[in-house]
Amino acid sequence: MKSLSLRNYWGLIFAIFILLFAAVLSILVSEISTNRLEEERGNSLSSIAFQMKDRLDQYMWGRYSEIKTFGEIEELELAATEEQKRVKLDMLQEQVPAFSWIGMTDASGFVTASTDELLEGMDLSDRPIYTQARKTDFVGDVHEALLLAELLPNPSGRELEFVDISVPIIHSDGSFAGVVAAHLSWEWAEEVMQYVLRPLNRQENELEVFVLSPGTQRVILGPEEFLGKPLPIESASLSSGKTGWVLEEWPNGESYLTGFAGGRTNWDYPELRWTVLVRQPEEAAFASARDLSHIIMWSGLASAILFALAGWFVAGRISRPLKEISRKAKAFRKGEQLELPKNTGVREIEDLSYSLESLVKTLGTAESDLVRMQDLAQRDPLTGLPNRIALEEAADRMMKRARTDKEPLAFFYLDLDGFKKANDTLGHLAGDHVLQKVAERLMAELPEGAFIARIGGDEFVLLFPCDGLGELPTKQLAQRLIDRLSKPITVDAGQVQLGCSIGIAIYPDNAENLYTLLSYADAALYVSKENGRSQTTFYRDIVSK
Repeated sequence: MKSLSLRNYWGLIFAIFILLFAAVLSILVSEISTNRLEEERGNSLSSIAFQMKDRLDQYMWGRYSEIKTFGEIEELELAATEEQKRVKLDMLQEQVPAFSWIGMTDASGFVTASTDELLEGMDLSDRPIYTQARKTDFVGDVHEALLLAELLPNPSGRELEFVDISVPIIHSDGSFAGVVAAHLSWEWAEEVMQYVLRPLNRQENELEVFVLSPGTQRVILGPEEFLGKPLPIESASLSSGKTGWVLEEWPNGESYLTGFAGGRTNWDYPELRWTVLVRQPEEAAFASARDLSHIIMWSGLASAILFALAGWFVAGRISRPLKEISRKAKAFRKGEQLELPKNTGVREIEDLSYSLESLVKTLGTAESDLVRMQDLAQRDPLTGLPNRIALEEAADRMMKRARTDKEPLAFFYLDLDGFKKANDTLGHLAGDHVLQKVAERLMAELPEGAFIARIGGDEFVLLFPCDGLGELPTKQLAQRLIDRLSKPITVDAGQVQLGCSIGIAIYPDNAENLYTLLSYADAALYVSKENGRSQTTFYRDIVSK
C-alpha cells in the first residue's frame, strides 16, 4: 500500500473529521427536528381537521337555524294557501341555493307545498324526515337521493347526495300541524373543504381531507376512490369524541401523518358527530427536516473540503522543510555534499535538521570506514585481487545469473609453473613482486563479465561465462592466459621465467556446488601438470577416460 505524504495525510484527516462531525450532527438534528416537527405537524393537521369539522357544523347549524326559523313564523299557519306557502319556500331556496328541495307536509305526512312543486301530494309518513320530526328537530346523515334523483337537475352527472333537515310545525295551541323538511345538497361540503384547504395547499403538500359518517365510519367526503367505503385505521377509532393526531399506516401500505377531530362542537343543533381526518404523506410532512439534514450534510461536505484544503496548506508548510531534508539526505547518499535547511520557522524541525545533519555525517563516516574495512577483508593485500571470501560471493552471484540466462559458467583453476623455484632463488621479496606482475597480466587479459581471485600462494581462480564445454572462447581465453604468463617477468633481482597450468570445470554440467566445482577444476589442473605443464585440461576429459 502506497503511503501518504504528510500534507495529504493531514488534509485527509481534516476532511474525515469534518465529514464524521457533519454526519453525526445531521443524524442528531434530523432525529430531534423530526420528533419536534412530527408533533408540530401533527398538531397542525389536528387543528385543520377541527377547523374543517367546525365549519361543517357551523354551516349545518346555519341551515338548520333557517329551517327552524322558517317553521316558527306565523305565516306558516295552516290558514295560508298552498300558493302562499310555495312562494315562501321558493324565496328561501333562492336565498340559500344549497337547499335542493324544501317542502311542507300536513299532519298526516302528505306534502302540501314545495319548491318547484316537486313531490307535492306524496306521502312521507314513513320517511325519517317526517317520523323523526314528529318528536323533535331532525338532522339526518348524508344519503343518496331517492325520490328526487330523477326530478332534480344534475349537470355534474355525479350521484346526488343530501343531508335531511326537518322541524315540526306546532299550532299556537300546541297541536302538531306537520313538518318543514329540506334536502341540503352535500356539494356544499366540498366547497367548505376547498375553502379550508385552498390557503393551506399554497404552503403544505398533498393534504387530503376525509369526512366519516358516525357509527359506520363510511367516507362521505374525500378522495373519489374512498367514497362510500369504511376506513379501518387507528385514527378513525381514536377520533371518537376527541381531537389529536397519529402517524399510521393506511390501507395502501404507505405511512401518513393523520390529524383527526370528532365529537361535539359549540354549535347548537342536532349535530351528526361527523369525524374529520386530514392526512399528509410522511415524506411530505417531514420534508423540512429532511431538507435541513441535507443542508447540514452539504454544509459539512463543503466544510470538509475547506478544512481539508486548510489542513493541506498547513501541513504543506510543515512538510516542506521535511521534504527538503529528505531530498538532501538522498542526495547525500549519492555522494553530494550534505546541506540541510537551517531556518524553517518550526523549532522542532530545526532541531531535527541539526540532529540529522550530525547523525548523517557520523553515519557517513562510519559507513565509509565500514566499506573500506569490508573491501580490505575481501582483497588480497599483496596483489589487490579479490580473495577467497570475495570469490564465494561472486560465484554465488554469477551462478544465479547463469541459471537465469541458461548459460554455462567456466571455473578456471590456475597455478604458476616454476614460481616456487624463483621464490626460493631470488627471495620472498622478489617473489612478491612477481605475484604482483602476474596479477597485472591476468587483469589485462580478463574479458568482460569475468572474475578472478587469488586464493593462496601462486593459485588463482577465474570465473568466465561461456557458451558450452570445450567451446572455442573458453579454450582461447585459457591459452591467452598461458601465453601471457609465460613471458619473462623483470624484477629488481633479475628476470623470472614462469609458466601456467589450468584446470577447468563447467557449471552446471560438472557440478552445482562451488567447492565441488573447485575440487574438479583442481583435479583437472593436476592432470595438466602431470602432462607437462603450461596446458589446459577440462574436467570432462578426465571423467570420459
